[in-house]
Amino acid sequence: MKRAIRVEALDQIPLEKQQIELVERKCLGHPDSIADGIAESISRALCREYLDEFGVILHHNTDQGEVVAGESMPKFGGGRVLRPIFVLIDGRATKQFNNVAIPADTIAVEATRKYFKTHFRTLNLDRDIIMDVRLGTGSTDLRDVFKPKNGRIPRANDTSFGVGHAPFSDVENIVRGVSDSIDDKLRPKYPAIGQDVKIMGLRDGNTITLTIACAIVDKYCADIEQYSEYMALLKDHITKVAQKQTKRKVAVHVNTGDDIKSGSVYLTVTGTSAEMGDDGSVGRGNRCNGLITPNRPMSMEATSGKNPINHIGKIYNLLSTQMAKECVDKVDGIDEMYIRLLSQIGQPIDRPLIASVQVLPCKGYTLAKMKGEIEGIIDDNLANVTSITEKVIRGQLKTF
Repeated sequence: MKRAIRVEALDQIPLEKQQIELVERKCLGHPDSIADGIAESISRALCREYLDEFGVILHHNTDQGEVVAGESMPKFGGGRVLRPIFVLIDGRATKQFNNVAIPADTIAVEATRKYFKTHFRTLNLDRDIIMDVRLGTGSTDLRDVFKPKNGRIPRANDTSFGVGHAPFSDVENIVRGVSDSIDDKLRPKYPAIGQDVKIMGLRDGNTITLTIACAIVDKYCADIEQYSEYMALLKDHITKVAQKQTKRKVAVHVNTGDDIKSGSVYLTVTGTSAEMGDDGSVGRGNRCNGLITPNRPMSMEATSGKNPINHIGKIYNLLSTQMAKECVDKVDGIDEMYIRLLSQIGQPIDRPLIASVQVLPCKGYTLAKMKGEIEGIIDDNLANVTSITEKVIRGQLKTF
């Protein structure tokens, strides 16, 4: 039976020619991203346990975690965490299968500690973090839907949708590029640059303004003079990264809330605002493409922590993004593309109720010439939808 794929042409002003565009990214150490990272690391750990013990992935969803801010007293040269960050691990997991008990809570704690140890070296896990686990078990109907009727294609856990777009705009590429460069190039050289970085991009016509909030780790910063030097370093580095990716004018502003004269600056003990005053929740930050893009269609679903077998909030968001990128790479003449996949609960995930594809052709191109090729790419990806599961388990796809 033919899949319900609908390809239509868009009649609108391309995003790059619109006057205003906004793009945001909450980087690794933002409390919302911390919650996402923990949720996804727990899901992957559970997947590995289930596969090792039983040869199949069992039902789970760990996409409801919370990070509750602690209290700290940062100071140049090194301050203290006064009240630990509290992490609540909740959601659902299979804790018994074929009369075998599964230590899901223990696995979740171990995965969380490993995530912090890997990504937040300035946090003292014995002192700065408190964890509590409240993993329940899934409802009977959702666990039944989890089992494929034909033993091959999973059935959708919900009536929901996923959204993806391609290609990235100048601002989207810049925001992702700046984030990656700070993580991969700048922080290894300058450990004073904390993991909690938030990047807001504004394009007003042909001027791009980047506003960055970046936590500074106090024990690596001696005084206000050195703090100011780090601000100058960040501004210079970010400007160079951005200018390599666009011909537009770029203006960079870092830690605009600082008052250097009074000494009120973004100084932290641990490198994250979660140490004092900023809470985090799974799904409240970046979409699965790593960005928050109010100029684009987006799904409100949390991608991190959802099971990679049949949870549409994860699979269809990742899949639609993958398909849009593939179409843009392989089909000539696409200026912009938007893909929406809608499921029906209980139906095979390779046959969405609708796969809606909207294309804005480049000047000189028509949809008629590219429609068949696009439909073929969409159909092939849906036929191989379970490859998303494999990529998630291997850590090949980022979810935030």
